[in-house]
Amino acid sequence: QAVSGTQGPDALFLFGGLLTDEWRSGDTFIQRNTMDQRIWDPTNTFNAGPFRNLNRVRTQALLAIDGLRAYQPDSVATIARMFDFLAYTQVLLGEHYCNGIPLSGVSGTEVVFGEPISNDSLFTLGIANADSALAIAGSDTASPRVKAARFAMVIKGRALVDRADFTAAAAAVATVPDTFRYDVTHSLNVNDNQMWALNASARRYTMGDVEGKNGLPYVTANDPRIPRRIGTSLKDDGIFDSAFPILVIREGIWGRTSAVTIASGIEARLIAAEERLRAGDYATWISIINTLRTTTTLYPPIQSGFTRGPALTALTDPGTTPDTAARTNLMFYERAFWLFSTGHRLGDMRRLLRQYEHPDSIVYPTGAWFKGGPYGDAIQMVLPVEELNNTNFHGCADRKP
Repeated sequence: QAVSGTQGPDALFLFGGLLTDEWRSGDTFIQRNTMDQRIWDPTNTFNAGPFRNLNRVRTQALLAIDGLRAYQPDSVATIARMFDFLAYTQVLLGEHYCNGIPLSGVSGTEVVFGEPISNDSLFTLGIANADSALAIAGSDTASPRVKAARFAMVIKGRALVDRADFTAAAAAVATVPDTFRYDVTHSLNVNDNQMWALNASARRYTMGDVEGKNGLPYVTANDPRIPRRIGTSLKDDGIFDSAFPILVIREGIWGRTSAVTIASGIEARLIAAEERLRAGDYATWISIINTLRTTTTLYPPIQSGFTRGPALTALTDPGTTPDTAARTNLMFYERAFWLFSTGHRLGDMRRLLRQYEHPDSIVYPTGAWFKGGPYGDAIQMVLPVEELNNTNFHGCADRKP
């Protein structure tokens, strides 16, 4: 539910994706429109949904750890997995929201209001909890323990990248195989995959394509990693907001009950590639990128009736001319296409500002928004106004990337 299973308010992978170049609002709801337009609004009533869901996972994982240790202490893989979930939600919170995030909790039947902490502190907590998962899982070769350990490795590597500790990040993911996947699942009995529900079915979201001048060409690139379909009839295939005669662009990776990969060996290799890029080992960097691109078995699934572009070919190192940022741009392009709509893009856009000193004017959608008016200046998600019930919280500490 937290990442891809709720709507109205929407799950994080979609609602956060509106702020990036991945998704556009095909809806009439002001909550989705203002997010897509990058308007900073703590009173947006959809803000609370994804924030609460992440914190529910976080607090439930903490409670589960205590319960399992008390009543099922031999459930080693399950306890390790709870630490994984704890670490994962902390990293997602740090990547998506402004500085000054309060981590409230529960003691018995009482709510314990948390003190605001920085994004970097959340990444540090995530690393510590991933380490706890690794220590608990140990070196046992039983499948559940191995899966929990590999999940922890990817989370730890991701958080270390967020902290610009690229050498440690590459070391953390070094043993994760390319084919590893950690999925969240959907079913008709529990909840629909909302990438399907809000995009392919309801047409309230439509795929981005060179959004606001700076957006990536998720559609026109004809890339096999993002199968898609453009409608042909406004009657059946127009976006939900009929005031705008725009055909919906549907993603073809996920169907109604498709699983969503939240950590993978692909991400591990991308972390390793970026470390080589930062180290100036450009030959190894482009080799890792090309090995992924030309291994077609790593491409995501495709739903019936959708189009996948031709297999990718190897790239040459773009070098430093004529654009000194050419290698960086390629690195983040590859990350965006491999990790589309899985909660990575906003953190990456913030990293381009924070770690690579790009101005937001060349990273985020800018100029005229397609439904009228200019884009705003939001570069991260705002903490919901409801958090003011916590007397320790007085709003975002700052809006730094």
